[in-house]
Amino acid sequence: MISTATMMTARTEAEETSRFLADYSSCLWSYGATCIRITKNVSRMALHFGYKVDMTIFPKHVSVAVTGLDNDDYALYTSAIDSVSVSYNANSLMSRLSWKVADGKLSLHDAMSAMDKIKHMPKMSIWTVMLLVVLANASFCRLFGGDIMAMGIVAFATLLGYTVKNICLTNGVDLRITVIIASYLSAVIGTAGYLFDCTGTPDIAIGTSVLYLIPGIPYINSVSDMLDGHYLCFFSRIMQAVILTGCIAAGLTLGFLTMNMDVF
Repeated sequence: MISTATMMTARTEAEETSRFLADYSSCLWSYGATCIRITKNVSRMALHFGYKVDMTIFPKHVSVAVTGLDNDDYALYTSAIDSVSVSYNANSLMSRLSWKVADGKLSLHDAMSAMDKIKHMPKMSIWTVMLLVVLANASFCRLFGGDIMAMGIVAFATLLGYTVKNICLTNGVDLRITVIIASYLSAVIGTAGYLFDCTGTPDIAIGTSVLYLIPGIPYINSVSDMLDGHYLCFFSRIMQAVILTGCIAAGLTLGFLTMNMDVF
């Protein structure tokens, strides 16, 4: 006969496991992982801990239920998904963590500590990110046929828009409003090629000045979620991407109207 203390210990272990796996799942979603990666990583770790896992992934939270493989231990935990910046570095580190657990290199508590370190690791310098974004967007301008002056216009438009975007997000401004503002400012700067006739490819300068705002990750992840049968997450991500794309278009339109551009 199983003692009460043993049952309490087993129940606690199941609860801690479900809590860790749910928190892990919500973090991985926040960092930009697809549903198929989340389910594979979580299932891999749960199997090592001796549990069968059932997951329900929603756009705002993740529920993880674990059931013992050799007993009737059961626990369910729901973790809210926080809005944090997408990070492929953190995404990769979280995946490595799951493999270390599966290989028996980390216990449950060690895995919790490792995940906490990943959560609080220092982010890349904002100045480094800004420089890379500016260079990338100017390079896209060149890739689409823009000349040197068009690249300079795009670089300045990206620098201004990205700076304002960071300021808005830091101060808690809604993401959609932020995208409209950043797109508007970049569009205003992007029209310089037309207004001052300083480039032979002003249309390319305008078109590429807002590419840094394109929500590429939600578009890509939504397709992956759809193919894997996570239709709720698919609709959530695709709608987020479509709405943000609409915000970019709204900012562009306002910029054209402000500069009296006859493009309609």
